[in-house]
Amino acid sequence: MSGLILKNGYVYDPLNGIKGEKMDICIENGKIVEEVSDAKVIDCSGKVVMPGGVEIHSHLAGGKVNVGRMLRPEDHLKNVYPKTKLTRAANGYSTPSTFLTGYLYAKLGYTTAFTAALPPLMARHTHEELHDIPMLDKGALTLMGNNWFIMRYLKRGDVELAAAFVAWLLKAVKGYAIKVVNPGGGEAWGWGRDVRSLDDPVPHFDITPREIISGLVKVNEMLALPHSIHLHANNLGRVGNFATTLETMQVPNGTKPARERQVLQLTHAQFHSYGGDSWKNFASEAESIAKAVNSNENVIIDIGQVVFGDTTTMTADGPMEYYLSSLTGLKWANKNIELETSPGVTPFVYSKRSPVSAVQWAVGLELALHINDAWKVLLTTDHPNGAPFFKYPTIIAWLMSSKYREETMKEVHSAAQKNTTLATIDREYDFYEIATITRAGQAKSLGIQETKGHLGVGADADVAVYDINPEEIDPSRDYKLIEEKFARTSYTIKGGEIVVKDGEIVKVVQGKTLYIDARVDESLEREVMRDIDYYFKRFYSVNLANYPVQEVYLTNPTPVQIDATNVR
Repeated sequence: MSGLILKNGYVYDPLNGIKGEKMDICIENGKIVEEVSDAKVIDCSGKVVMPGGVEIHSHLAGGKVNVGRMLRPEDHLKNVYPKTKLTRAANGYSTPSTFLTGYLYAKLGYTTAFTAALPPLMARHTHEELHDIPMLDKGALTLMGNNWFIMRYLKRGDVELAAAFVAWLLKAVKGYAIKVVNPGGGEAWGWGRDVRSLDDPVPHFDITPREIISGLVKVNEMLALPHSIHLHANNLGRVGNFATTLETMQVPNGTKPARERQVLQLTHAQFHSYGGDSWKNFASEAESIAKAVNSNENVIIDIGQVVFGDTTTMTADGPMEYYLSSLTGLKWANKNIELETSPGVTPFVYSKRSPVSAVQWAVGLELALHINDAWKVLLTTDHPNGAPFFKYPTIIAWLMSSKYREETMKEVHSAAQKNTTLATIDREYDFYEIATITRAGQAKSLGIQETKGHLGVGADADVAVYDINPEEIDPSRDYKLIEEKFARTSYTIKGGEIVVKDGEIVKVVQGKTLYIDARVDESLEREVMRDIDYYFKRFYSVNLANYPVQEVYLTNPTPVQIDATNVR
């Protein structure tokens, strides 16, 4: 048989406005079709059917993840999976091996995932790891907020040349979007410093975080890239950092988006929503951040939710990781990647007995519940920083059940009740909103909504079926059942093929790698290439010829063509 029919399921497809209707989904040749004659029929009666999950921000692959694996051998023993006839032997909890990453995402019903921070100089290795991850279509958010070329161009006001450089860089390293981490702070860290406000100058470049963010927003819209700039704001994890976050959200105001999306995604916003002036009076300012998001059409967030337990934190924000390690006294690793970024890694434990951890747990949920429009909320844990991604079912259950939040709050430090608003929030997400924050909204933000995140005709046949009957279950009351059922699909279908059945891998498939192939005016390209050649010879430790990534490193390379020849 050449096709599949998923029959009589309760379909939740926000991009097409379908809210729990009983429908048949027809699949043929890896796509959703109107009808199919020669097909296997799967009875989905009494089950929820959603598009395959889309992950916009997860540390899946690359140098930091490998440093985390090497730094924490104790982490490897928590999840150990023997080899089967279909799957490789695998292990790892907060830093699962490449194969295990793909298997675990597929069991959750996820079919697409983007790695959160690609250092251009490490692109080949990162793509080798992404190639190793089965079951998923993939892409990489490319680090640019501390790049020497970009800071030089923006400081001189050469936004067009900055745009031409960004276009070259994305194509060269096979990246998908502009990622900005602690703009200016990573470069400052190379000199033993940091930037603590939007107007602190970056050493030796005399450019500020505000100018970097503003400039890259302009570049992004000049090129009309599918995704907005993906911003990890300054002062992550610092007490009182909500003030910086509010100020940052105002930077792109007045910018007209070149596509149907926001111009700024504020990533892992939970870590940027802190009040107080010391750890003794640490408190949530999630409501303030949510109000600003509600009133700002230019901003979308992902939440970076914390789940209690031990994990491995990793980020291109080197000074932040040093600061965190100095607070905990735990082991720490740091690396300076020439001309580009400065990542760090350190373990962390979110304890229910800790007042800080209790508030952090509440902040992410507050953000999701205070923001009125679910399309402006994306579910993440900033894997593995807030928790491993396979904790999503627990977070979904918290969002759908105020009773579950109440029960959890009884188990944690009283600071969660005293210093946050979570206990006062009655709102509960429904299945449609869950589909929005885990699928439709993420696909739309990434600009891949034509083929991902929905079940309309022409979409990729990526589907998740959950053994949940929405007419018989009350998520508010049956939250443990919600948590259990979202943890293992009845079926995960990737490209029209059944890859998971009843929570077990039944077929291993390879996805594809999405990247941007942007064309700019030839005169701009020539000028930028002269600069690139000049600075590579003087500052980089690799030859320019060895820097770009060939398609052989990618899984089924899939370029997204962008014509930006009008940039001048």
